Amino acid sequence: MTAISARRWDDDAQQVELSLREPERFGVVFDRHFAEIHGYVARRLGRDAADDVAAETFLTAFGSRRRFDPSRGTVRAWLYGIVTNHMSAYHRQEVRAYRTRALAGLQGVEEGHADRVAERVDAGAAGRELAGALAELSRGDREVLLLVALGGLSHADVAAALGIPYGTVGSRLNRVRKKLRGLASVALEMEPEDSGLG
Repeated sequence: MTAISARRWDDDAQQVELSLREPERFGVVFDRHFAEIHGYVARRLGRDAADDVAAETFLTAFGSRRRFDPSRGTVRAWLYGIVTNHMSAYHRQEVRAYRTRALAGLQGVEEGHADRVAERVDAGAAGRELAGALAELSRGDREVLLLVALGGLSHADVAAALGIPYGTVGSRLNRVRKKLRGLASVALEMEPEDSGLG
């Protein structure tokens, strides 16, 4: 983590704390993170769901801001944890979309999460194979993979977002790598090791 990003994360936590007395301060957190959270949801669930899920995420964050604990992670990781919980209602829809993509190929499926992941692999069969593999992953493995690959979170932030031990993130990613190893053209950005805690 760079010094500039560390200051920003510290300022995010300070804004959350200040918002307890001055609720309008939470607007800083919203302005800094809404586009990223919205984009993550759009890549996973499609644009139609992104507006609602992102709005619900920030409404929940505002309502539960008193429970934010900076010792457990950054505001960004906290928001990803909240959005992951909100997306759980779409779990079946997401798996169906991956299975549809695996059967139908790259054409004819509504643009959304599968399209974004497919952009990171070669066109054609590799995209179908990847979508099929994503559909078969356990929910926990898929969440870790997509938080790293689409959300760009570090292992520490994924652990904070999901409320799981740091080592579990690495073990889940290793398990996913083994499952996806046969897809030689997979170009998902799963770093082999996390360099630090943020």
